Amino acid sequence: MAVSETIPSRGKVFGIPVSDIGLFPCVFMGVAFGVICFFATCFVTIFALLFYNELGHHAIDLADAYRYVALPVGLVALLVGVMAMVTVWMRGRLSRS
Repeated sequence: MAVSETIPSRGKVFGIPVSDIGLFPCVFMGVAFGVICFFATCFVTIFALLFYNELGHHAIDLADAYRYVALPVGLVALLVGVMAMVTVWMRGRLSRS
């Protein structure tokens, strides 16, 4: 007979026990989320502008991809990521006491 064991998911993000690690790793993961979002958005935007310029015979500078699209998205993702990770970390710390 198989017995299912319940595992509490409190203080975990994607299965990672965030409440068990320190503040610096949590902030680092939030910053990493922002950086990943920046580079992914920059990659997609550069290719979108490349196709737009080639197919439509336009002359939009590719630097606009990171200046006006990827940078704001990266900064918002950085703020959201850091706030979310610190919130999860704080909830884990406060639930122990």
